[in-house]
Amino acid sequence: MIELQDIIQEHGGGYVKGRNLLPVQHKALNAIAICRTARLGGHVDHYDCGHTNISYNSCRNRNCPKCQALTKERWVMARMDDLLPVPYYHVVFTLPQELNRLAFIDNATIYDLLMRASAETLKALCLSPRYLSAEVGFITVLHTWGQNLVLHPHVHIVIPAGGLTTCGKFVVGSKKFFLPVKVMAKLFRGKFLFHLKSIRERFGAIEKDEWNDLITILYGKDWYVYCKRPFKNPGAVLQYLGRYTHRVAISNHRILSMNDGVVTFSYRDYKDGSKKKIMQLAVNEFIRRFLLHVLPSGFRKIRHYGFLAPAAKKQKLKLCRKLLRVKFTPSVPLSTKDLLQKLTGRDIGVCPICGKGTLFSATGLSPPNNVSE
Repeated sequence: MIELQDIIQEHGGGYVKGRNLLPVQHKALNAIAICRTARLGGHVDHYDCGHTNISYNSCRNRNCPKCQALTKERWVMARMDDLLPVPYYHVVFTLPQELNRLAFIDNATIYDLLMRASAETLKALCLSPRYLSAEVGFITVLHTWGQNLVLHPHVHIVIPAGGLTTCGKFVVGSKKFFLPVKVMAKLFRGKFLFHLKSIRERFGAIEKDEWNDLITILYGKDWYVYCKRPFKNPGAVLQYLGRYTHRVAISNHRILSMNDGVVTFSYRDYKDGSKKKIMQLAVNEFIRRFLLHVLPSGFRKIRHYGFLAPAAKKQKLKLCRKLLRVKFTPSVPLSTKDLLQKLTGRDIGVCPICGKGTLFSATGLSPPNNVSE
């Protein structure tokens, strides 16, 4: 089975030569190439049956498809305590493709505006007396890719149809209707372009006439906002969140082969009824597209707003539970051993060779001195 790591190990060095990559892109390529290899060190597990098993350390880079499972599981379990017994909706805000050029120039700014404008849109409409008249709390997750790895910036948002009113009550909206998508789209467009025009100087490389033409085109387009029907229960929200929070541009199971410098992978064509199709790319183009989605260092791709915002969450969530008469018992985090068993179905304390021996000691393996993490 071909993995992203195999492609980068074999062709990453050649791709880097002669190209002016960002430090964060270099770091991602290097981390993925050496993930779970001797170059990162590891440990030897000793079992009382006489067998030993070597495990190498993970790179923990957020662009590595091998390193997200545990992180995602811990994050999702921590969010269990934030759920309320109300309907939840899934909303998607997408930027028009005309903005891709600006994202190439300054992706951090464009992605930040995307998250900011979508959040402001939801908060404003939910506070409106016409809809909910309440402060909501929601989670926003940034994705920058389409299934074919091209640039496609959008955010996935999970939001409850309920919130806190100014008079200290918790109101719950309709189970069949949240907010009209056309209204959301128009307000989102207005807020995004308002903020974009205020930072015109960051895109000084674009001529004035070209900039004005771009703004005119963007105001004339219908921006895409999607709202999915509510989840069956709060538990389903967590399962859904896990599909989006720590996903990378392409997972290993979608990569089918690499032959003669060509990578073959599967994708879903959402413009053609979500049909599963096959795409082939020259390996350098495949790596180029993958690196498009390496976010700037320190950029927060998961953000919390409203009564889930970090500064207000503890106090306001407590109030929400009180108003909804929810009996709250904090969840107990699982150990790494238990998490691994949940994900893989294998007890790491049992010998993977004979299935009978039990782990009694582990010896550390240091990485080579010439490897820098």
